[in-house]
Amino acid sequence: MKIDSHIVFLATSDLRKTADFYEDKMGLPLALDQGKCRIYKVAREAFIGFCEQAEPPSVEGVIVTIVTRQVDEYCHLLRERGVVVENEPVYNAKFKIYHCFLRDPNGYLVEIQRFEDPRWKDNNGDAGGDLTITLNDH
Repeated sequence: MKIDSHIVFLATSDLRKTADFYEDKMGLPLALDQGKCRIYKVAREAFIGFCEQAEPPSVEGVIVTIVTRQVDEYCHLLRERGVVVENEPVYNAKFKIYHCFLRDPNGYLVEIQRFEDPRWKDNNGDAGGDLTITLNDH
């Protein structure tokens, strides 16, 4: 079985505010507008989607992580666009990452991160090829 792409869908009670944040502030390209859902391209075949619902979403435990070598530059750009960065970029020795945190309009925690761990094979965020998964009959 070949996996073609990846999408994570999250709920929002205000799709317009969410769209403004991810399009205008984060600079993610809109891949598909489905009316009540909007899907954004994050990397070559990785996407994040937001679907409108009446109730505010539960944001507990959700972290949207954007991986880039340019953590400082991205945080600077976000600040210029009026985004409050909750935690300035720092090195996390435990996980060997350099990262910062902010919140989107829904309250989701957004992390801008760079891997410093040499075991991470593709530090530049490029998927580097297709992933093939074998399913077991268990």
